[in-house]
Parts: sequence; C-alpha cells; structure tokens
Amino acid sequence: MIFGDEKMAVFSVVKLSELEGGKRIDAEYYKPEYLNIYSKLNASGPKTFLKRLIKEIVSGSYVDSYFEKGTLYLRVNNITEFGFDLSDIKFVDTDFSKIPNKIKIKTGDLVLGRTGTIGITHLVDERLNGSVISQHITKIVVDENQINKYYLVAYLNSDLARKQMMRESLGSMQAELTLEATKNLIIFIPSNEFQARIGKLIQKFYELQRYSQILYSQAENILLEELGFKDFKPKYEKTYTANLSDALSVHRIDAEYFQPAYNKVIEKIKERAKVEKLKNITSFINHGKQPYYVKDGDIPVLIQKHLGPQLLSLHSEILNMPDTPRTDREFIKNYPEYLIKPFDVLFYSVGAYLGRVNVVLENFEAVPASFITFIRTKQEVCNPVYLALFLNSEIGQLQSSKWKSASAQQYIYPKEIKEFIIPILPFSTQQKIASLIQKSHEARKKAKELLNVAKKAVEIAIEKSEKDALNYLSSFNNNY
Repeated sequence: MIFGDEKMAVFSVVKLSELEGGKRIDAEYYKPEYLNIYSKLNASGPKTFLKRLIKEIVSGSYVDSYFEKGTLYLRVNNITEFGFDLSDIKFVDTDFSKIPNKIKIKTGDLVLGRTGTIGITHLVDERLNGSVISQHITKIVVDENQINKYYLVAYLNSDLARKQMMRESLGSMQAELTLEATKNLIIFIPSNEFQARIGKLIQKFYELQRYSQILYSQAENILLEELGFKDFKPKYEKTYTANLSDALSVHRIDAEYFQPAYNKVIEKIKERAKVEKLKNITSFINHGKQPYYVKDGDIPVLIQKHLGPQLLSLHSEILNMPDTPRTDREFIKNYPEYLIKPFDVLFYSVGAYLGRVNVVLENFEAVPASFITFIRTKQEVCNPVYLALFLNSEIGQLQSSKWKSASAQQYIYPKEIKEFIIPILPFSTQQKIASLIQKSHEARKKAKELLNVAKKAVEIAIEKSEKDALNYLSSFNNNY
C-alpha cells in the first residue's frame, strides 16, 4: 500500500501486513519521518515501554466552573516548552479537589500535555503541589528504581519521543494522545551513568528557571513598593455614574472606561511619583505594518505566540518554530522603521492577550505583525525595560482594561496607548529594576540552552552511541 502527501511529494510504501493490525490506515500515521523514528529506536540499545517504568499514570478531569480561590487547576496551556506559565491560572472549589486524589499532583510527579502542543512534559515543583489536573493532562508517577525521572523529562521532550506521540495521537479536529498510547511509548534506556549526566542538566535547567522567576519577582516587588501597591488591591464598584460631558470628551459611553477603580489607581500613583503620558516619553508608537508572507523568507514575523507572559521568546526559538511566518528583505527595505530593534517594547493590542507586554532583549532581525504595537522610549527619560515591566504589571494592565474597546474582538489603538499614565521613578531605580529583568532573561536563556543540550544528547545516544553523546556533552563542560 502506498501513502503520499501530494503537497510535499513524499511517499511511504507500507506492506499490507505492516498496517498495525488494521488499526490505522491513515496516511499521516505512515509518514516517512515517523517510520524513521522507529528505525532509529530499533537500531539503538535497551528500550522498553513507559508503562514498565512507572507506578501510576492517569489523566485529569473536566471542570465547567472556576472559583476565585480554592485549589489550583492546572490546564494544558499552563505547560510550556520550557516550564510552567502560571500567569493565567484557574481554581476549583475545595469539594471538587477533595474527591479524586488520583488527579491531584505532587512535587516530583511528571505532567504531560495530551492536546495542543502534544507531549510537553515537566516535573511538578512545589508551587503546584496539591493541584488538580485537567482532562488534557496526564500525570505520571515514575518508579525511580527503574529510571532517572530527570532523564525521562529530557527523553520525553526530545524530538524522537515527541514525534512518537504525534504519530500515536488521534482526532482530526483536535489531536489527543490517549492514555493507552502514552503507556506504550517506547523509552530508550541508556546506562545509569548517562542518565545521571542528563539528569544533572535537567535539574540545573529547573534551578535556572526558578532563579529567573525569582529575579523577575524581585523587580516587580521593587516597582510595587516604590509606588505603594505592595498590598494594594483595587476595589471595583458595581454601580457608579459618569458625567455626560466626560463621555463626550473621550468619545466613550461604555461603563468599563469609567470604572472608578481605574482613576483611584492613577491617583495613588501620582501620590508617589511624577507621572507622564506615554506619548511624552516615547519617540515612536505605532502598530506593526502587516507584512506579506514569504515561504522560507529571511525575516521572521513576530506574532501572538512569541510574546510570553513576562519575557519575549528567545531569538533561537522564534527562528526554529516551524510555523513562524516570514517575510523578505524587500519588506524591511521599503519599511525600515518597522524592523525590530533591541529595547523596543512590544504591546499586544488585539484579542485574548490584549495588554501583554514584552521588551526585546536580544539583537535580531524581525518585524511585528499588525496587531502588535511597538513602542520606542526616550531612553534618557524612561528605561524601556522598566516601562515594559510596569505595563505588564497588574497596575499597568488596569490601564489596558480601561482603554480596550469592542466586545467580541477587543483591541486598543496606538492613539489610546499614548494616553497611558506612566510613573517616572528616579532613573537609578529604573535601572535597578531593568538590571533584574535582564538578569532574569539571561538565566532563562541559559536554562533553555541546557534543556536543548540535554535533548540533543539523548538523540545522539539513540542515533549514534552513548560515547558520541558523552563527547557532545563534554564540549559544554566549560559553559555548564
């Protein structure tokens, strides 16, 4: 039987007797890149099924209502390639969280994404101890007498393992990796020495990730303390009035804009710091100019997925994402002002992540899509790294909530962003905050390099030999 992809002109020839017992006859399952994985694994050393290396494996539960407080409910969007994103968390009520102990996770368990970016796997840290997992996540309790759990993290995140999972996932609308398919994943078992070497890299990866988060939190705390917001929570009023003249002057009649809590926050900022409208401390504010897309073009286009909850994706990530759109040099030749520069502030101005702000901390060529507003500050007045932290903070986000428009697809225009009120703290304080953010970025960058090295070493051990993989690791000894 011949399977093919007309677009790519790639074909696999599979004997009828090899069609997985008749369970799967879809062409996707027999793509050459997937068949090649099993060839590599078959030619490698010892291996076994995941189910033989674990004490427990279970998928989570569906919840149809959330609460302001309670037990943290971990969803698949909270699991990212390089750790946990807890910027958007939900809670379940106490009664729900008491019912099924099996879907609670504890420190040291593994969690694996079953949908979305299938197969991302991480160790649960103390922040998530006792959390409940959603139906799109699988919990794995490793038998540490059988395998090093840190090594298993590297293996499951490697290209060879992830492609296994993609191949075994089911569903046309939303692919899903079943519990049974997860149990039957083929796991390469290298020597204990090699597992330990990889395990140390993964442990260091998690240490650096946490250090990055601590540095970012320190920067936020300085900002909030300086502005008197350390323990402040805005009180939203359910009913309030506004003058018609005020509504007419700003061309707004929506209730959200006139929420008194917003003005109270601004007044509190003014008590502690000199303030300026954003337009007075910037040299450029505008939407990105939507570029035309060019397959395999030289210039990546920054889109929603590149903006993180705190920091922008690294340059290497952006370049390596296969679905990153691209344009060509002709575009930046015609529109040079839209080429991203170091310390540009990127403001996501449309949709679900409206108001999310990142700052560019690396030097690389890219242009923003039209729904990203980019901001260039007058750096002698306002440090751009400090500005990004403020706009991304809880008090900065309140201004995004105030100025957003529309109901279905919410947005903020550059003319409205220009009206944001910015506290101008002493420049030495701005620099102190910016220094912490830049150190956070460097720690995160180092962490991601470590994870990539660990994954690559695992792949070399499978495709070549442990000796080659150890030689590869030795080349990084001075750096790690």
